Parts: sequence; structure tokens; C-alpha cells
Amino acid sequence: MAVARILFTLPLPEPFDYTVPEGMGLEPGAYVAAPVGPYDRLGMVVEVLGDEVSSGRKLKPVTAVYEAPPMGAPMREFLAWVARYTVTHPGQVLAMALRARDGLLPSPVETRYRLTGTLPERMTPARQKVLDVYRNCPEMSGNDHLLAAADIAAAANVSSGVVKGMVEAGALEPVEIDSDPPFAIPDPDLPGASLTGEQATAAVELRAAIQQGGFSAFLLDGVTGSGKTEVYFEAIAETLRSDPEAQILVLLPEIALTQAILARFQARFGAAPAPWHSGMNPKDRRRTWREAVHGRARIVIGARSALFLPYRKLRLIIVDEEHDTSFKQEDGVTYHARDLAVMRAKMEGGQVILASATPALETAVNAEAGRYVRLRLSARPGASRLPDIELVDLRKAPPAKGKWLSPVLERALIQTLANGEQSLLFLNRRGYAPLVICKACGERLKTPGTENWLTEHRYSGRLVCHVTGYSIPKPAKCPHCGAADSLMGVGPGVERVAEEVRVLLPNARIEIFSSDTAQGGDAVRSLVERMERGEIDVMIGTQIVAKGHNFPNLTLVGVVDADSGLKGGDLRAGERTYQLLSQVAGRAGRAERPGRALVQTYAPDNPAMEALAANDRDGFLQIERDVRAELVLPPFGRLAAMILSAPSAELVDKTALEIAAAAPNGEGIEVFGPAPAPITVLRGRHRRRFLIKSPRIVDLSAYMTAWTARLKLPAQVRISVDIDPYSFL
Repeated sequence: MAVARILFTLPLPEPFDYTVPEGMGLEPGAYVAAPVGPYDRLGMVVEVLGDEVSSGRKLKPVTAVYEAPPMGAPMREFLAWVARYTVTHPGQVLAMALRARDGLLPSPVETRYRLTGTLPERMTPARQKVLDVYRNCPEMSGNDHLLAAADIAAAANVSSGVVKGMVEAGALEPVEIDSDPPFAIPDPDLPGASLTGEQATAAVELRAAIQQGGFSAFLLDGVTGSGKTEVYFEAIAETLRSDPEAQILVLLPEIALTQAILARFQARFGAAPAPWHSGMNPKDRRRTWREAVHGRARIVIGARSALFLPYRKLRLIIVDEEHDTSFKQEDGVTYHARDLAVMRAKMEGGQVILASATPALETAVNAEAGRYVRLRLSARPGASRLPDIELVDLRKAPPAKGKWLSPVLERALIQTLANGEQSLLFLNRRGYAPLVICKACGERLKTPGTENWLTEHRYSGRLVCHVTGYSIPKPAKCPHCGAADSLMGVGPGVERVAEEVRVLLPNARIEIFSSDTAQGGDAVRSLVERMERGEIDVMIGTQIVAKGHNFPNLTLVGVVDADSGLKGGDLRAGERTYQLLSQVAGRAGRAERPGRALVQTYAPDNPAMEALAANDRDGFLQIERDVRAELVLPPFGRLAAMILSAPSAELVDKTALEIAAAAPNGEGIEVFGPAPAPITVLRGRHRRRFLIKSPRIVDLSAYMTAWTARLKLPAQVRISVDIDPYSFL
């Protein structure tokens, strides 16, 4: 019998061998079920070998093979590369590609009913109501007047027995349809927007690369509001025209953006793309996964995990807002979707477009080195122009005692409201106050088993940990000393700023936009639409407001605390701060009315702040580039992190010393640590970190693989490796 090597969706280091039953045709990439212990598990065939491999070996047979198209060779190569690069078991990476396993099966069917044209011999008022549903309410019917029995009964306000009687009388006939219908086919030849000269030039270059075929990478570098989406729409249209089977993936950093941009796709291509993100229900995820695997989902739009869908023929990947840190996966398999998107496009032999107004330094350096083709959009189309940005020096114009808005920002808010225009206040802190202390004993309230401060949410009356999700009602007494009414919030969150604005502008319509107040796609879409319609005067939000929204009547952006992102030991702190504040400021003045941004800071001489005020992005990147190059930090060097945790400080310290002693020698490699992580205790586990630095030419993934292979850890100790870390907590 032939032998199939099968990789399972389990944390196992290698595939297992199974015999292939006679008559079961298997090929690499096929999805199968095979026994692992007492249970059948889902796996993928990595390789099929001849019967000589099974000689003298007692192997179990493959149980079943799924009829879904097998995973293509480029995708299998990509998953293997991701496992090596991230120092992860390949089965864990495969599991990311098979998150909607029901999609391997044919679509379930549903029974719907339609009119036959035959009237029942005995007509009753209830039966007439059923006929009226079809004849008078066509908007309720879909799929050529096919309705579910429950929907018919509800719309006609009759019992299910009436519907059943209509079927028996021959007035209705059942029709079985797929529960997961195919997505509508996009039309690339529908007219797009009129392009400016710069937009047209960029579109011509993209179309030429697509027509030529093969791998190429582009940086679509355009200021906020310059129409980058319209340009990559032209690339999508050309890809669809050039290959009737081509698929396109558009990655967005936020679910909120996924919801907002669907309408733009619908208008441009006559069909909404297939969505993929964590907020979808299992049925919708199953549908998108199945259609992507079969190649019928021509355009997929989603969050970073959409990169791991097993597309049939992926030809174009677009990473919108490529600089955004949301593209970095921190849990489980750690990866950066931007970097993996470039590699996947290369393996698929297609194009990748990285779009941003504030490109990451890594991307900018790749463009300067010629690895990416840079396409510039330097101006906004039409009458809109970039907002004026002014730094408000809080040392010279401090807020009044107990307040967080400077007099300069207060006057601007009052004037903007008087002009009938909208304002946006940005503060990247959820809740009312980021810290709660006891005025009697000085106790700082923390999450049990951690060093994380609890954030006060006054609207819900709860204290919440934004790291672990731990939540409790706000105590009436201090849990440490028992003093009553002694707990006090320290520092501002968006709720506290909203409270201050309500006093300043008592007649203004004020809304908070954060992941606490807008949970789920519908809530986000509703809030954004109300802002677009001018039903909100002042929006106060966290970083979710900075990403891709277009509010025509928004003319004032105020940044409450611009310095918060500059704190800590993050090597990208300055870059992130500049990117975020630039994106926030770019929400203003996107229509005919000019916009302005006021940035409150205690550090107006910080390079990020000076560059922001001068609109000198390239000058700021040059400063960042010089510092990183001198210190041999990414993108001029490489970093990896190793994080270990254990139930006790003694165990984690002892294990950390043993791990340090096992570090291999490597030319040019420096190992820093072990040291306590900034979040030293998390969920009751004590944490220690190593930071590993190497020259760019070193295969740091191979070094970390060799190091971890030497380790024999106690059962209570956990370890994780992060190649190119973005978080240093």
C-alpha cells in the first residue's frame, strides 16, 4: 500500500505516516481524517510515498478524504516557511489555515417554498394571507421568491400548519437550496472614480505589472485622503480582467474598517467582497472559507488571519494601512501580516501592494533599496488639503486644575461648534481613569495575580483590566484598608474627557468611540454613519478613530495627550507616535472646509512632535533611520524575544538561568537577559524575557530553533519565541 505523510492541526513537530486504502486517491494537499490515539483528527497530506515505505511497518490507514480541492503547492510551501520563520510547530500553523473546518464539507441545504400557480381547492383567510405574502411583499422574498416556512408563517401571521397545508394542497412546492450561497461575481468593467494625474500614473504602473505577471511589490505612499483606495481598486480590476480565476486579498487592520469599506467595493465592482474576521459568526466564516478554497470568492477582505485562507489562485494582496501595529499577531503563532503578505505573494507569483500615508521604517527602507516600487500620491484630490497642525505646549498653556483640555483647545472647540462643524478629540485610553487609588492608604487597585492596574469605567460602574479582561463592580470600600468612599480615579480616559466636554459645551451632541462603546460591526457602522451625517458634534475616541474614516464636516482634531506613546522602552515608540498622530490629524479637512489639528504635549521639541508640526515625515524617518542603523536595530539588524513564565518567581528564575547557559554560540549574536518583563506577573504567572540581537544577514530563526531544541523545561514552565517583536511587555 502507498503511504501518506499527514500533518495534523496539532502542536506536533512532524507529519505521521499512514497507509492509503486501496481505491482512495490521495495527492499532496488533500484534506483527510486519520486516527491519532483513539480519535480521528483532521490533517493534510504532505507527501505520498510508494509501498516500499510501509514494508515491515505496522501503520494505521487513512480514515477518509474530503472532497474539497487540495491545498496548492505555494500555500503548503508558505505554511512550512511560516513555521520555520516563527519557530513554531508546523501543525499549529496548519491549524490557522483550517479555522472553518466545516467548509471542507458541501454546503448544508435549506428547504424553501415557492408558489406553484395552483390555488388550493379550499381557500381560507389564513391561506389567502400566505398568498399575499408572495404577491404583495416581494421585498421579503429572495432567491426568486423562495421563502423559508418560518418566514412565511411570521410574515402572514399564521401557524406553521397553514403553510404545511398549502404544500399538501399543491399551492406551494419545496425547493432545496444551499445554506451558503456563492458570493456575487465582481465586475471589473464598471466605471471607477475619476483619477487625478498622480493617481492615474500609479494605476498605469500597477496595471502594467499585473499584465506582465510574476512577483512584484509596491509601496503606495500617499498622504491621508489622497485616494489610495481608488488606485488599488484599479489594480483589483486589472487582476480580475487578466485572469478569470484570479483571487484578490485585501487586508485591513480593524474590523471597523472592514465594515466601512464593503459599500465602496459594492459601488465599484457591483458586488460586495467576501469578509473574514473574528467578529463573524461560524456560518459566515464557513461560507467564506469554502468559497475561498474553491476559488469562487474572487475578492476577500479581512483582518490579518485572512492571509492564511487556502486560496485556489491568489494573484494580488493589498495591505492597507501597512504600518498599523494591529497587523502584528502577539498570541499563539507570532507573526507580522505585512511581512508574511510579501512572502506569500512571492510564493504565489503575484503582486503585493502596501498602502500607507505613514509607511513603517522597514517598508520605507525596502522601497529605497529597490525591493519595493514606490508610488507617491502627494496631494488630496479636489479642494481638500492637509490640515494645519499646531503644537500646544502644555508647559505654557496648561489646563485648569482638574481638567485635561488646555484653554487653546477649549476655545477651538467652542468656535468649531459655533461654525456648525465637527470636532474629534483623540485620547488612546479607554474608560474613565487608567488608575484607581485609595486616598486613605494609597493602595493602587490591581488585577489579582498580576501587576496590572485596573481602569475605572464610570458608565458601567466597573473596574476593568484591559490586559486580562478581569472585571469587578467598583467597590464601595477600599479592599486593602476598608475605608469607605476613598477610591479615586487618577488620570484621564475618554469617559473623563467626555465629561469635561459636556460641561464646556452643554448643548453639543457628544459621542465616545472606543472598543467599549462600539462593540461589533453594526455598532461601529452606526456610529460612523451618524458622524458622517453630521449627527454628532464632538466625537471622543481611542485609536479606532484614526483608521480610514472619512468625515466631511470634521474640521478640528484635538490630541489630548500626545506624549503617552513616547513612554517606555519600545524602539518604535517615536515612530508609532508619529504615525498615529499623523493619521488622527489627517481625519480633519477631508472635504471643502479646511481643517486644523491641535496637539497637546509637554515635549514640543521631541523629533516626532517637531516633524508632525512641520509635516516633515521624511525628515522624521531619516532621524529614525540614523538611530536604528547606528544601533543595528531593525530594519538594519534583527531582534528576537524569548518569554518564559512559571507559577513562582523562584522557578522562573532558576529555569531562566538554565536557558541562558544553553544558548548556542553565534557570530555577531548578542543575548540580553534574563530580565523581569515589564508586566512581571500576568494571570498568576511570573515572567522573564530574553532579547536576542543579530546582524541582518544572520538566520535568527534558525538560531532560536537550535536554542529551543536544547531545552528540557519543567512541566510548569512555558516558553514562547517572538521573531521581530513589536511588544516589549
